[in-house]
Amino acid sequence: MSESLIAGIHPDRLEKLRAREAKRFAQGRPKARAALDQGADAFLDGVPLHWMKDWPMPHLPLITKAKGARITDIDGYEIDDFCLGDTGSMFGHSPAPVAKAIRRQASRGLTYMLPSEDALDAGRLLTTRFGNFRWQIATTATDANRFAIRVARAITGRAKILVFNGCYHGTVDDTMVELSNGVTQNREGLMGQVADLTLGAVACEFNDLAGVEAALSKGDVAAILTEPVMTNSCMVLPDTGFHDGLRALSLKYGALLMIDETHTISSGLGGYTGVYGLTPDIFVVGKCVAGGMPTAVWGLTPETAARYEAANAARAPGHSGMGTTLSANPMQFACLKATLSDVMTAKNYAHMESLAHRLAQGLGKSIARHKAPWHVVRVGARVEFICAPGPLHNGTEAALAHQPSVESALHVALLNRGCLIAPFHNMMLISPATQKRQVDRLIAAFDETLSELF
Repeated sequence: MSESLIAGIHPDRLEKLRAREAKRFAQGRPKARAALDQGADAFLDGVPLHWMKDWPMPHLPLITKAKGARITDIDGYEIDDFCLGDTGSMFGHSPAPVAKAIRRQASRGLTYMLPSEDALDAGRLLTTRFGNFRWQIATTATDANRFAIRVARAITGRAKILVFNGCYHGTVDDTMVELSNGVTQNREGLMGQVADLTLGAVACEFNDLAGVEAALSKGDVAAILTEPVMTNSCMVLPDTGFHDGLRALSLKYGALLMIDETHTISSGLGGYTGVYGLTPDIFVVGKCVAGGMPTAVWGLTPETAARYEAANAARAPGHSGMGTTLSANPMQFACLKATLSDVMTAKNYAHMESLAHRLAQGLGKSIARHKAPWHVVRVGARVEFICAPGPLHNGTEAALAHQPSVESALHVALLNRGCLIAPFHNMMLISPATQKRQVDRLIAAFDETLSELF
């Protein structure tokens, strides 16, 4: 009988929960259903961005307001938000200093294609917060990673980027590869991809320093691009010594080290790089760095910046292939300055980490009480329950740990109990606005759901 279980759950129990919670959600949101029936046809596949189809509800809710750590939908439900825009609103929805900065800048113009005094202030604050880098501003972390990869190739004269199997660095073509039987290949499921991405990328398993060295020893890798923690799947923590090993190998073989902190900025003040003393050549962070205003930054160490300047001076005249017209606009800098100075503070991080610890402990106790073969992982303000035993060590293990049927049923059940978590995995974030009672409600909703499943 145990062989038929799904993540330790009998299929009949899982189906009973799934059907009941889906019905409860649909019956409770008639206004959203009616509005979608009338207005969604204007969009491709009925949604303004395709991945909104990946939410597990019978249909989407329509959000009317978000403030702090709460969202309100068109049917009047007030929901504790632990998804927080999947990190985009990690510091809460519309933090007061950011909202004030938007109002102030809105009357002064939205985009100039020229810098402002706020830009200079933001540059100084970025260095104070993240370290001695020479900064550039983009609109998304995808753009920031794309531009930084071009720089890495230009200054090393090498073609390939080393990434980790199961990684996520936005929609950068160069990173859309995976391992199949130990061989790098284009990821399955890519749409419209006609290029052989393996000409510019090689994949290794996270935490596999021997595999990294084997790839670097060929001498064609311009940079290692990695998150400090694998986050966009089931979360995978680095083994002890892994990051020190990456740094040593990158120096040994002349590859740059790029750290993408877009999700791991949850780790604490300065991101994982600051908390754990990493020393990348290129630093990238996006999503929440400007309080939810679409903004990303990428920075080069002074030594790497000097190499970039030499390569830039030596290139032929023409378009560099980097930059977008609306990036580095004054609204971004106003929000960036407000976030770095008044929102991304030690006090706020202390609050976030304290409640994240409470959440992780509560979920873990519930899992133990119900004898579920699951585990919980936390990185600063980011918490995830994983419907499989742990810890996980690489992307292959993370992919196998996913239990879509269990996760989707759980997500809808939690939402019906007033708690929203991230749709693509079981990720939860704590913001400065999140309150203890919200965390306790989520723990109680989780425990109630597990009581039915186990």
